[in-house]
Amino acid sequence: MSSEEVSSISDWLVLNSWWLLLPFIMLLVVAAFVVAFVLLLYMISPLISPKPMKLNGAHVVVTGGSSGIGKCIAVECYKQGAFITLVARDESKLLQAKKEIEKFAINDKQVVLCISVDVSKDYSQVESVIKQAQEKLGPVDMLVNCAGSSISGKFEEVEVDRFRKLMEVNYLGSVYPTRAVITTMKERRMGRIMFVASQAGQIGLFGYTAYSPSKFALRGLAESLQMEMKPYNIYVTVAYPPDTDTPGLAEENKSKPLETRLISETSGVCQPDQVAKIVVRDAVQGNFSSSVGPDGYMLSALTCGMSPVTSITEGLQQIVTMGLFRTIALFYLGSFDSIVRRCMIQREQSKATDKKE
Repeated sequence: MSSEEVSSISDWLVLNSWWLLLPFIMLLVVAAFVVAFVLLLYMISPLISPKPMKLNGAHVVVTGGSSGIGKCIAVECYKQGAFITLVARDESKLLQAKKEIEKFAINDKQVVLCISVDVSKDYSQVESVIKQAQEKLGPVDMLVNCAGSSISGKFEEVEVDRFRKLMEVNYLGSVYPTRAVITTMKERRMGRIMFVASQAGQIGLFGYTAYSPSKFALRGLAESLQMEMKPYNIYVTVAYPPDTDTPGLAEENKSKPLETRLISETSGVCQPDQVAKIVVRDAVQGNFSSSVGPDGYMLSALTCGMSPVTSITEGLQQIVTMGLFRTIALFYLGSFDSIVRRCMIQREQSKATDKKE
């Protein structure tokens, strides 16, 4: 073989080896661009996120603030120097909550104002009491919609009237106070609005055919409202707490179906003060979604859909984790279906045994 032939073969091998390496080179280039892009987004993310609100001296209105999560949210805000307006129906519970909250004052100027009203019944009355609160403590800086009620039971066993009542308390009970404060917030071009929903407002579960829709409605309201209010520097937060150790949960457990109780036990029970710290932090930072614990984080990522994101980092985290979380969720759903089937079989076997006897 002549030297010219050897040279031509070498040239051919070199040329073809480049073609073989080209896909790997392109892959490395693309990977480098992706990494650089992610790092750039991570660095500029704080620049486009909402500016955190300072609670020291702020006026915070908490509906459903006489007990449970609402009271703990009021305590958490009061610890940070806020002026508090508690709104609830039971005047005696309001006064008791006021005494408990005042123990956490950080200065002598702080005030806890109590207003007894049903926020789900008459908008004009709600508007009037919010106006009174603003005259005494100044314009509302943050509104926490925590008034709510819960009921669990099989769809055909829940009284029809309870469906309407839950929508009034859980949905309209948040619409009315929000409507009462929003005009002033827009004029001031600042504010925070929190809707305390539930994980049952992210996933429909056995026994919550009346409760879940009333909490799902809050998310639709929050998404629409956030799009309207964002240009005015007003940020909306939807909190999705899990089962929380409150008087409301204790009352609900009295009539909770076995299936619902077994499904609920898979995620445990949180303490209200723990929930309050997390949701207040998220509201102050302007985060749209507020979740508690690993299960809550996964559920929020899975159900984010077209919900707003507070930062690019949050959006990237949802994109990256979606596939993995969906896989895990399928196992959860399978276990829930299994619980329902087992309970049905046990119930039918028990009926058959009773008939034989």
